[in-house]
Amino acid sequence: MRGSEGVLEERLRELDGRLRGPARLKAELLIELRHALTDATEAYREGGVAPAEAARRAVAEFGTPAQLAPAYQAELGAAALRGLSVRALVVAAVLIATGDLTWQGSSWSDGPPPPESYQFLSASVNVVWLAVAGFSLAALAVGRWSARRSGSGPITLGRLVGLGLTGALAAGLLTGVGLFTWSVRLWDAALTWPPMIIGAMLVGAAYFSLARAARSWLAATG
Repeated sequence: MRGSEGVLEERLRELDGRLRGPARLKAELLIELRHALTDATEAYREGGVAPAEAARRAVAEFGTPAQLAPAYQAELGAAALRGLSVRALVVAAVLIATGDLTWQGSSWSDGPPPPESYQFLSASVNVVWLAVAGFSLAALAVGRWSARRSGSGPITLGRLVGLGLTGALAAGLLTGVGLFTWSVRLWDAALTWPPMIIGAMLVGAAYFSLARAARSWLAATG
């Protein structure tokens, strides 16, 4: 029995080494495969096959790691993109709805308007986050569509949408940091204005979460 367990565990370790993506889902997929291999091994044993040989036949029946990995990796990639999309959509919705609250009521809000280039950058931030929201919704739609189809087409489309979302998030980071830095240079009081400080901290935490999700997706599709 121990010999058969060793055969199964070796196959699972080989597959585990090939897979990248959300750790929880990967663990669940490997557990499901372990149960399936165990059931197949038991079926061979009930037919009179020795334990070690039964395990070898079971793993051969399910395929090599190279044969199994693509389907599992596609599922991990889809899950990683779905997780990134949901996080990005929530952050985009919050920033679009509340972004202006960081400066309303401040000591400089009733003063002379900032330069036109600053106003353009400020408007660009909203446009970028609208793009993030759009890519997020598109990624979720592609994920639902891909779940009903097979082949390389859905995977390729999901990768393209994911790259667009990741690029939009990078643009959001650059424009956001640029706008905050420019605001501090224009108005010294901005650096001590509580809504600006709280907003910057919340956005920083949001981007930390988004960066982890984006890294997970990139690893799953790399």
